[in-house]
Amino acid sequence: MTIALLLYVIIGFLGAAMGSFAGAQVWRLRARQLVQDKQAGEPYDKAEYKRLVGLTKSTIATDRSRCLSCSHTLAWYDLLPIVSWISTKGACRYCHKPIGRFELAMEVGTALAFVVFTFTWLSAMGTGALSICILVLWLVALTMFVILFAYDLKWFLLPDIIMFPLIGLSIVITALSVYGLQGGEILPSVLSVIASIGILAGLYFMLWYVSKGMWVGFGDVKLGIALGILLIDWKLALLTLFLANLLGTLVVLPGLLTGKLSRKTQVPFGPFLIVGFFISVLWGTVILNSYNDFSQWLTTFMLML
Repeated sequence: MTIALLLYVIIGFLGAAMGSFAGAQVWRLRARQLVQDKQAGEPYDKAEYKRLVGLTKSTIATDRSRCLSCSHTLAWYDLLPIVSWISTKGACRYCHKPIGRFELAMEVGTALAFVVFTFTWLSAMGTGALSICILVLWLVALTMFVILFAYDLKWFLLPDIIMFPLIGLSIVITALSVYGLQGGEILPSVLSVIASIGILAGLYFMLWYVSKGMWVGFGDVKLGIALGILLIDWKLALLTLFLANLLGTLVVLPGLLTGKLSRKTQVPFGPFLIVGFFISVLWGTVILNSYNDFSQWLTTFMLML
């Protein structure tokens, strides 16, 4: 028990560190997007550009984390996930300007996601070498999903620089899972993946095409490809679609009823798809089995009336 607890503490700390990394990449991606918008002559936020443009002057390998307000290079003790934010009370140690809760939310959220996913995965798949290898790949994918979640939530975009590598990683994870862990046959698995992609990416492509990009963005189509590949089972793709729309309705409907949102308000759908996807991955089989059991019970009950 002590070893297991220590394992999940380590996984949680790793998740917090990856959440911190993901948060930093979100700002770097935004800075590069602003530079591209300016060079292309498109509208851009000048104040945000001035604050973030310094992040584009170095690569990920050579860049040092810095305060977005005063540009002071942060020391190692400023970069301890969660701890540093709490110790400075959410402010820069040097200029004392608020850091905001975004970074803390990224670290805490990713830490919890890492722990929950690892626990669920190991409980279902065991601790074999291949299982651990696939788990590591899943955690990398999870970090990429965190970046997409945050970026789409803030700026209504799903960057290709994350999206395309995620699709490639999804293919690797699915191939290893099907042929390594499940020992599945090629044709049924391929057909199921195609159906999953058709349900998610196909639907959003039609919505994007019919609305000319007004209802959904093409990024949602590409996200649907990655999700469809990873889900494999077309029934889980349907569940993901249902959960994403349910979550979206639960979030948006109160705003519409209170007048805080209008029918013209732009709402990013990527975060809802990502949350619905992970619910399906972790507990989708349980949900579908429970639904089938309830349907059978209801059918039997109706026949008895």
